This record gives sequence, C-alpha cells and structure tokens, in this order.
Amino acid sequence: MNDKMKDERMDLLFRGILTLQSVEECYDFFEDLCTVPELQEMSRRLYAAKLLSENCIYTDIADRTGLSTATISRVNRCLKYGEDGYKTVLDRLKNEEE
Repeated sequence: MNDKMKDERMDLLFRGILTLQSVEECYDFFEDLCTVPELQEMSRRLYAAKLLSENCIYTDIADRTGLSTATISRVNRCLKYGEDGYKTVLDRLKNEEE
C-alpha cells in the first residue's frame, strides 16, 4: 500500500479485520462498515480477479460481474503489477478448498 495511505486509522481498520473469526462475523462487521453497493463492488472485483486468474476473457467477466471493462482492466493491472494482494487471497482460498 502506498505509504501516504498508511496511518494509525488504517492500521486500526486492518487490525480489526484480522480479528474476525468467521464469515458471519465478516458479514456483521462489513455490513456496519460499508454500504451495500460498496460491498457488492468489492466482491465483484475479487470475483473478477478470480476469473482473470482462470484466464477468462474481459467480455465474459463483464457479463458475469456487471463490471466495466475499465474496472476489469484495473483489476488485471493489479494482478500483474500490484502488491500481490489479490494473488495472496486467491491462493489461500484455493488452498482452503483443497
């Protein structure tokens, strides 16, 4: 994450997220924290990252997620040149499934 964004408030947010112990706790916390559209957007982006990692094409991803191709392109750029946040989460989810 950009060092300009790192501060004690962000640390508190991320440390708080790390205390959550179940999907149900995540639902409760994020419902309090975010609006429904914000949550839907974040879930669509993660799903797009999953589909991109499975080599799906942009038009299929746009149809399946409702995201614009510009947003899909941004997610793809993060997958290729970002901080590997999507990759870390997707790898760990895949390992959980196995």
